[in-house]
Amino acid sequence: MGYNGWKNYETWNVALWIDNEEGSYEERKDMAQRARSVGGYAQMLKEWVEDMAPDLGASMFADLLGAALSEVDWHEIAKAWYAEAHEEEEEVET
Repeated sequence: MGYNGWKNYETWNVALWIDNEEGSYEERKDMAQRARSVGGYAQMLKEWVEDMAPDLGASMFADLLGAALSEVDWHEIAKAWYAEAHEEEEEVET
């Protein structure tokens, strides 16, 4: 069971917001170019988004945000965006 072509709502939501803001869109493309693997890129994305999260202190809202972020399939997002970033390289190699 998925959500709009992604594993779940949380994964879709993170991918949507990153892609819909020019600064974050450009940053995710740059990160994909620098990444050496899908797994490495997934870790980069996870750390980047977690670093952007607001400090909500110890609260119900902090717990809810943490729970939502723990449901994000970072590998799924990274796989899609990494392939997109390295498409041209693959075309040249073949």
